[in-house]
Amino acid sequence: MLKIAICDDQPFELSKLQAMVEKYVGTCGTDAEIRGFGHPDPLLSACEKESFHIYILDIVMPMIDGIALGREIRRHDKEAQILYVTTEPEFALGAYAVNPIDFLIKPLKEQRLFEALDLAVSKLSLSAEQVMTVKTVNGLRVLRIASICYCEYSSHSVRYVLKGGETVTTRTIAGKFSDHIAPLLNDRRFISPHVSFAVNMNEVEKFNKDCFVLFSKAVIPIAAKQYPGVRDTYMDYLMSRKVNK
Repeated sequence: MLKIAICDDQPFELSKLQAMVEKYVGTCGTDAEIRGFGHPDPLLSACEKESFHIYILDIVMPMIDGIALGREIRRHDKEAQILYVTTEPEFALGAYAVNPIDFLIKPLKEQRLFEALDLAVSKLSLSAEQVMTVKTVNGLRVLRIASICYCEYSSHSVRYVLKGGETVTTRTIAGKFSDHIAPLLNDRRFISPHVSFAVNMNEVEKFNKDCFVLFSKAVIPIAAKQYPGVRDTYMDYLMSRKVNK
């Protein structure tokens, strides 16, 4: 399902944008969830618990402007598409610091918005909605792979740490940890830097010789013998992201 977040502090503009996006989604026949936010704070709170594929942000807002909001979103989500709408074209240059897909000037023309959304959707890999199912003491739990920050193997079970800080712990697993995390390692965002860990490279804030430090401040060890391969894989991933921007 396509998930779109819209943030505009002007109720009329927010309602107008939502109506236009709903019309776009209806025209395309796309299964989508569209959420409107009248202030950046509720959107940031939502981002701690879930991810959106497309963010449509006003720039001129109280307390935190759309550019600062975009930077904060980028800390948690490197792959979402950000689309700016504003009455102030002079903000365009600063907005590109967060790599938006487009920059639209109000009053917004429907066709122009639809073209920008077409471009945003074309760049999305909705296969990123891949999931994996794990067995917990409370039954089966379906995890969005994109929502996993890292996982750790300990005492024959695996602890998954999700965006927003939630943890999900499996029952005792049969077989090897490497087999259990195969769905993660088939995703280019994930790497196993240590025999007991797998980490989402989108969540990495710092890369050191002996560890990854995540935005959440979690520290993920890198096995000394694996460092050369981990370094090369991580650098290749960073380069591929730059090329695809």
